[in-house]
Amino acid sequence: MLKQNIEELIHFSLINVNKPSGPLSKDVDEKIRRIFHVKKVGHSGTLDPKVSGVLVVALDEATKILKILMKSDKEYEGIIHLHKDVEREKIEQMIKEKFIGEITQIPPVHSRVARKPRQRKIYSFDILEKIGKEVTFRTKVQAGTYIRKLVHDLGKELGSGAHMKFLKRTKTGKFEIKDSYEIEDIQKAYDEWKRGNDKSLRKILISIEDVIDIKKIIVKNISIQRITNGSPVRSQDMLKKIDIKPGENVSIVSPSGRIIGLGIARSKNKIKTDRIFINEFSSNK
Repeated sequence: MLKQNIEELIHFSLINVNKPSGPLSKDVDEKIRRIFHVKKVGHSGTLDPKVSGVLVVALDEATKILKILMKSDKEYEGIIHLHKDVEREKIEQMIKEKFIGEITQIPPVHSRVARKPRQRKIYSFDILEKIGKEVTFRTKVQAGTYIRKLVHDLGKELGSGAHMKFLKRTKTGKFEIKDSYEIEDIQKAYDEWKRGNDKSLRKILISIEDVIDIKKIIVKNISIQRITNGSPVRSQDMLKKIDIKPGENVSIVSPSGRIIGLGIARSKNKIKTDRIFINEFSSNK
């Protein structure tokens, strides 16, 4: 793929932000929008004000892939405060019996979704340390799992009661806390680029092509204009056929590797375009 200039890359990128405790997720979005002077921003997986950690922020055209990123599994580290002391062995046994695998959660009162029972998967829930009533843990969960509710329900089952004292998201999909950036670092990198050095900013900006983890359909250059106008992708548009199933999400990519859009397979030979990326550079490279 040809190297994109920064002006182009900004409008098709995501940033792995290390959100501090305190601001709302939408406040972080606004700070990023002001730094880059873009029209649209959005994030994948809202963090409560008191929760810190990985917040994936998308710029302009990249906001169109947030629905895909929302489905990514999440990992957290936190501290549980028990209202009554409970032995570590009892806590670990209760987690093993009732809080691993598929569980049923009712969203908390202040959530934006209907308060109806729903199933979520808990892939791991490990106790790292216990000092008195303070329990440090690490968990990997399906997207949409409420960790505060998980802790509350654990305390209820233990008969002790419990609440969350601290929570940090350490991973969402392929985005990890070790690769995240503070807002101050992002501003500094942007200012350095404006002074002629784009090295730091290139490390921060993650292109759409590097994020999407679904099957790629490479189409012919001659078909790009028609596809971006909303026509479906047919077998004759594809440079190479791949095995896809009806209903499967796919990305539509130019021969140079630039993403054109997202689509849904209607059959092995026909893909309905779902979201098109307004990428004026795609058809000519």
